[in-house]
Amino acid sequence: MNRLNIITLGTKDIMKAHQFYRDLGFDTSIRGPESAPAIIFFKNEGTRIALYPVDELAKDVNEQQPPETEKGFPGITLAYNTKSIDEVDEVMKKAESAGATIQKKPQKTDWGGYSGYFTDLDGYYWEVAYGEFWEFDESNMLVIEDV
Repeated sequence: MNRLNIITLGTKDIMKAHQFYRDLGFDTSIRGPESAPAIIFFKNEGTRIALYPVDELAKDVNEQQPPETEKGFPGITLAYNTKSIDEVDEVMKKAESAGATIQKKPQKTDWGGYSGYFTDLDGYYWEVAYGEFWEFDESNMLVIEDV
């Protein structure tokens, strides 16, 4: 585990946040209907940035007991994207052995992938995820195609 693929910023109003970052000059790619996107990816070099509704991001971390967005959950997650389901399990075990707290054990996702979450020693949320159709470039960065 020696890369950071996506930084996801939880946002209270995804459309306002999208306009803000567009005004700053970021090129973006919307997933879902233009009027109510599910997630927005930035087409930046290197580590990707994504916008996602903060309450949905909290539910993605733990659907039964989402971290409270008003008390403690910073609305940001870091993602390490793997090339296999086994690698997700290996990284999660390694994180737990290093002292991380498992927040969500790896499991199949509603978007067709496999993912789990842990918090590091300072409480930052990390997602470790695999997607069957993901591709990586020569620098092991996740390739996110325009829709």
